[in-house]
Amino acid sequence: MKLTDFNALPESKARHALFACCGSPAWTRRVAAARPYSSDAELFAAAERALAELSEAEIDHALDGHPRIGERRDADQVSAREQAAVTVAGDDVKRAIAEGNRDYEARFGQVYLVAASGRSPEELLADLRHRLDNDPATERKVLRSELAKINRIRLGQLIEGEK
Repeated sequence: MKLTDFNALPESKARHALFACCGSPAWTRRVAAARPYSSDAELFAAAERALAELSEAEIDHALDGHPRIGERRDADQVSAREQAAVTVAGDDVKRAIAEGNRDYEARFGQVYLVAASGRSPEELLADLRHRLDNDPATERKVLRSELAKINRIRLGQLIEGEK
């Protein structure tokens, strides 16, 4: 849809569209409530501000909508498209990613979140292994940054002309 169409949506429909970008109800409310946007850049900036203002509990809500890297959820076409490269990885890389996901979740108590679009399985595995060395506070900052990237990509796909 075009930005003008998004701006004209009823509040509930705008929030529904935004929920496909980020699973935080507070984020969808904030971004929808700040309409109308005069440009795509203004929308993206508002989305980043809204994310930065989220509580840790709201970040956890957003994480609920993301499968593990390499895991497929039948109803989640967006994540499947973003992680498409992992499906063609070799068995050794797939096993290493699955093991890394388990180690990450045991260490940090959350799903490993990364903006996977356009990245190879080997890059994702290297990133996962690197992030396992982070302390919890640093990792939470990295996770927020990755969530912002994912939200930006998805908003770009929502608004016509941005990919």
